Amino acid sequence: MTSALLPTYARAPIAFERGEGAWLVTRDGERYLDFGAGIAVNALGHAHPHLVEALTTQAQKLWHTSNLFEIPEGERLGRRLVDATFADVAFFANSGAEANEAAIKMARKYHAAGGHPERFRIVTFEGAFHGRTLATIAAGGQQKYIDGFGPKVDGFDQVPFGDHDALVAAIGPETAALMIEPIQGEGGIRTVPTEMLRGLRALCDEHGLLLIMDEVQTGVGRTGRLFAHEWAGVTPDIMSAAKGIGGGFPLGVCLATAEAARGMTAGSHGTTFGGNPLAMAVGNAVLDVVLADGFLDHVLRMGLLLKQRLGAVIDRHPGVISEIRGTGLILGLKLGVPNTAFTAAARDERLLVIPAGDNVVRLLPPLIVSEAEVAEAVERLDATAGRLGAQMRGAAE
Repeated sequence: MTSALLPTYARAPIAFERGEGAWLVTRDGERYLDFGAGIAVNALGHAHPHLVEALTTQAQKLWHTSNLFEIPEGERLGRRLVDATFADVAFFANSGAEANEAAIKMARKYHAAGGHPERFRIVTFEGAFHGRTLATIAAGGQQKYIDGFGPKVDGFDQVPFGDHDALVAAIGPETAALMIEPIQGEGGIRTVPTEMLRGLRALCDEHGLLLIMDEVQTGVGRTGRLFAHEWAGVTPDIMSAAKGIGGGFPLGVCLATAEAARGMTAGSHGTTFGGNPLAMAVGNAVLDVVLADGFLDHVLRMGLLLKQRLGAVIDRHPGVISEIRGTGLILGLKLGVPNTAFTAAARDERLLVIPAGDNVVRLLPPLIVSEAEVAEAVERLDATAGRLGAQMRGAAE
């Protein structure tokens, strides 16, 4: 029987019935070590007891009221995020794309409120991924996501990654903001150098622009800091976050300074489901864990351990894996074989990894991953690389 679902995904022929921490279990009991975490979503693994308790407790009380009324858990989550970051205000949505839409609208509205509605253009960077809405595919600039959907949404100017001269040349009288991921996830785990991020901040200050950080994939502890931009000591004006912030429950947020958000007055933006009581309860539970003493230190330790042990895998299989990229528990392996083949071969070893651009596979384990699970993943990656290396040698003979 053919599927009734729109065929926009090439799904792997596996269905999971339950999850336990860093593991997923199929209907017939096969266990897979999950180093994809739902594309960096299941930050605390599967069925984390604190998240389960928060969700089930809230589900027995109230699911939805709409934003026509106060939502106390949302007020609490917003306050905690503001207190932990550069921001003064928060807007809750359901996804990263929606959080980025809010960020884009906020940047445009900021200039309009200041008497410059002509300043609406946003400079973005080659290899970026900001979502799948019409505006965010235009912001990302990847033609494969834009083709066939009519005229590209106007207002985005993309420059090559790391080309400072091209960036300076792209800034004009209509420019409103610069928008960047501190580490490009879909683009192949390409880390933006610290000096580049500092240079973006300086350009924004010089030209009266807003700096937007897309931390949908890098945020909520994944790099060993609450947000990745903290490593560079750079403060954005607006930031989007999603994925890990809900620990598996749909949740996104746009955080901003009061100045950057000056145009976002009553009625200027909205959402039906964003900030609902269920999402807010889970978001607060995620922060309970991530902000606890020692949690981010654990992420750093596991990230360092994983990176060190992967070095030995590269030494043994240099034709299969050529480079390790990333920070903390957002790592990428640059490959000498197709990343789709590597992903499938890893799946045969009961290990889940995620393909990305630039022929990279991403390693995005839950942040609660243990030392033993890191060691197990490295063994399975070694076996994967060994099998693919043997195939390469056989094909060459």
